Amino acid sequence: MSDSYARLLARSREIALLGSAAHLLHWDAETLQPKAGVAFRAEQFAYFGGATHRLFTAPEVGGWISDCEAAGYAPDSTEAANVRGWRREYDRATRLPQELVEAHERSKGLAREAWIEARRRSDFAHFQPHLEILFGQAREMADHWGWQGSRYNALLDAYEPGADVAQIRAIFDAFRPQLREILPAALAKSAAAPRLEGEFPVEGQIKFNAEVARAVGFDFEAGRIDASTHPFCSRIAPGDTRLTTRYDIHHFASSLFSVLHEAGHGMYEQGVPEGDAYGTPMGSAVSLGIHESQSRLWENLVGRAPEFWEHWFPRAAEHLPALRRYTPAEVCASVNRVEPSFIRVEADQVTYDFHIMLRFEIERRLLDGELALADVPAVWNEEFERSLGLKVPDDAHGCLQDIHWSAGLIGYFPTYTLGNLNAAQLFARARAEEPAIDAELARGDYARLLGWMRRKIHARGSALLPMDLMREATGAPTGVEAQVALLRAKFGLAAS
Repeated sequence: MSDSYARLLARSREIALLGSAAHLLHWDAETLQPKAGVAFRAEQFAYFGGATHRLFTAPEVGGWISDCEAAGYAPDSTEAANVRGWRREYDRATRLPQELVEAHERSKGLAREAWIEARRRSDFAHFQPHLEILFGQAREMADHWGWQGSRYNALLDAYEPGADVAQIRAIFDAFRPQLREILPAALAKSAAAPRLEGEFPVEGQIKFNAEVARAVGFDFEAGRIDASTHPFCSRIAPGDTRLTTRYDIHHFASSLFSVLHEAGHGMYEQGVPEGDAYGTPMGSAVSLGIHESQSRLWENLVGRAPEFWEHWFPRAAEHLPALRRYTPAEVCASVNRVEPSFIRVEADQVTYDFHIMLRFEIERRLLDGELALADVPAVWNEEFERSLGLKVPDDAHGCLQDIHWSAGLIGYFPTYTLGNLNAAQLFARARAEEPAIDAELARGDYARLLGWMRRKIHARGSALLPMDLMREATGAPTGVEAQVALLRAKFGLAAS
């Protein structure tokens, strides 16, 4: 190990220690923090964001990276992968002024509470001043990073390295007509699906959710589940990955599938290399599109399968007695119901990606100056009705439903569709390579499937760009074919 590489490791771990403290503050802000603490918490976020930025953009760090690049590490070595990752991160970070980094962290800290209140009141105007600041900062960051074609490219690259607007549009253009063709059959098959009625006590939901999360592989010795306004997963530190969900006594599936989704994220975080890798690119997830593949796989491809409900129904009914009036097949049909709806996180597998396409175009137009923020509610409502045929009743069911903009996560939404596509592609490959997976899933044994993901995805850290990782794991870059085939088979359509 060269002296420069050792120094980079030490600096990365120092930054990771600060980052872990900031992650804990973020988790607390979402779960326990009193409203009166928001302003000071925003200052804490600004401090930690500024401190980590200063440590990583110090001139000596650039020198260490250059020394390592000259050292000639083998291209497939851990050292080479870390150096590539550090170079990418350093080049992006050094283009941002310290003041902008701190201001952006402070703005996000203040925006969250405003978003919660605006959503409660269904009043976009209450949140708009914060959005003006956050989108203004996003444009400024994009201009510092540099971009071609669209500012969106610079923002998207932070979440999905190597992706750009042209690629996302090509995927959407290939996917949209296929979804349109599948939708009528899915609606027809869903017509007879029952709506699960009854009261499902929160205590029972908590126990059942935890039992399922533990069974699929989430390690509760290294994690926990709590409640929050918007479900999320946060890797605080090695041995500490936290999930959240939200509860509705009339809709147990909402919390269950949130837990399966976030457990997918959590198992990825629990599976990336730790020890000496913590804080380095090789100890980090590669992208949000790959991350979402893990959450959507466990939520949709495992949790909504008939085999899942045949196995889990007795335990579900024990914890949630109101389910006893239904059969496993009826529960499965209900949780697979396809029906256009307003809320993205509750959308079905066929209509979900229309929600993402809408958000992608609105974000791009806002960043490129083609749309004024004041016009977002009207444009959102118009485009939503055009896509899904529903009139949005208010801002809470429309443009205020997602937490992302208040958290500064602008350019993030396309990774959800990439996650759906990656999930189907990875699942198909895993089942082809490990034929025993299907029988094991039917009896509630998830170890082989999780083990395949550990080897092919989790353990790879950020060794490769997302598209290259998909090629390595499945033999092809991200495409729509596997997801389209899965949906067509699910709703009784012949292969296209």
